[in-house]
Amino acid sequence: MAIHEEVKKRKTFAIISHPDAGKTTMTEKLLLYGNLIRSAGTVKGKKSGKFATSDWMEIEKQRGISVTSSVMNFFYEGYHVNILDTPGHEDFSEDTYRTLTAVDSVVMIIDSTKGIEPQTIKLFKVCRMRGIPIFTFINKLDREGKEPLELLEEIEQVLDIETYPMNWPVGMGKQFLGIFDRYGKQFVQHHTNEAETYIPYAELDNVEHEELTTNPTYEAAKDELELVAEAGDQFSLDAILHGEQTPVFFGSALAPFGVELFFNTFISMAPTPTPRKTTEGIVQPDYEDFSGFIFKIQANMNPAHRDRIAFLRVCSGKFERGMNVKLSRTGKIFKLSQSQQMVASSRETVEEAYAGDIIGIYDPNAYQIGDTLITGKETFEYDELPVFPPELFKKVTAKNVMKSKQFRKGIEQLVQEGAIQLFRDRLTDSFILGAVGELQYDVFKYRMQNEYNAEVLFESIGERIPRWLKEDQVDESLFDGGNLLVKDRHGNPLVLFRNEFSLNWFKDKNPKIDLIDLLS
Repeated sequence: MAIHEEVKKRKTFAIISHPDAGKTTMTEKLLLYGNLIRSAGTVKGKKSGKFATSDWMEIEKQRGISVTSSVMNFFYEGYHVNILDTPGHEDFSEDTYRTLTAVDSVVMIIDSTKGIEPQTIKLFKVCRMRGIPIFTFINKLDREGKEPLELLEEIEQVLDIETYPMNWPVGMGKQFLGIFDRYGKQFVQHHTNEAETYIPYAELDNVEHEELTTNPTYEAAKDELELVAEAGDQFSLDAILHGEQTPVFFGSALAPFGVELFFNTFISMAPTPTPRKTTEGIVQPDYEDFSGFIFKIQANMNPAHRDRIAFLRVCSGKFERGMNVKLSRTGKIFKLSQSQQMVASSRETVEEAYAGDIIGIYDPNAYQIGDTLITGKETFEYDELPVFPPELFKKVTAKNVMKSKQFRKGIEQLVQEGAIQLFRDRLTDSFILGAVGELQYDVFKYRMQNEYNAEVLFESIGERIPRWLKEDQVDESLFDGGNLLVKDRHGNPLVLFRNEFSLNWFKDKNPKIDLIDLLS
């Protein structure tokens, strides 16, 4: 089949939210509809023993959180669906930001009881910056929460985007009766036994539905809907695909209610793989030569084999197992003989893939996050992935010096995943780890002990302000233990300033030294 026909079947998206808004529960329901699992677990499944399929790491099951981006692939209604379930916790935001570079659209889940939360705003801004289409699912309608009009207004004001409610809820909590499906022109009635009844608008006046239509909650919601239809924004698929309008769906992932309706509508509207920017111009998804980029590296998905998997977004052409590709950064040729598609930690060999697909390839310790793999005569690289300077820094040592080999191997492999950054003191050569948040250190310590049998000790050096230097401007006499001179894992020099005062003082005293901020 022609490449462009295969590309049209791909739908690749990420699910983002603030922690506890229901993101992983939603993912489980979608896997259920894709026939990948027989029953849905939840993130907090410790009592029942049922854990979320997308949470594959042991610490995720223990803590009831997602700390890695999971990739899931399945077929649904003629489409090849790629879902990326991202960690909601802000300490792992860098992993989420990189994941967003690999998708064509985003499902944003909002807790109806809390509305817009801080992490939602951060992730949303990244999506707007990249022009990613955003589909909104307002969750937990089975609980008492904020009024629908208030939630829409909050989305528009806080996130600065038009909204168009695709459906409208009738009541909430114990009074939740169902939703008006504006897109499908039907009423979807909620029943306590998890069943849903679909009633076409034309049949709502029939006598058998009189108990529903005369209910005061129903009548109030109908009045609200008429107000929204008159005063709200007009539906525009073009505005949605340009990230200027978000279609809003109401429902409950846990109940579940409205999830299958949402997913069917989303699949019909979400974009197929889009063209991508490279150093040599735009590459179309149906371009005949294969190309893709690595946005995530994960060590020890199978602890028994100590493997390293690089997650690759296919951007053009056709991937075939066993093909030779060129690593643009080095020009070196690799044979991709071990290729997999995954549902969390379970995996299947994939023989072929097309633009939009996310595949895992064996990493012979040669790849870096952001690397471009290509075939053909042209050489180019896809846009650089975002890098965020860490905010917290700690010295790390092996608790048992006899475990130094395992200690060094563990640090090398976990640092290459990108969630935590490694620095070395220029004078003592001691190991210093930098992270965005405290939870990353907890995960690092847990994984070092359980995956590499190397217990570690931390010594905090607190919050620091990192600034990179040019090698020819390094003067070790200008620095001390307060403003620490270190090098990153690529050997580049930088200074960890104690605070803004120290940074500004140094600038005033040394105006000829260039201090480089990664975020500027």
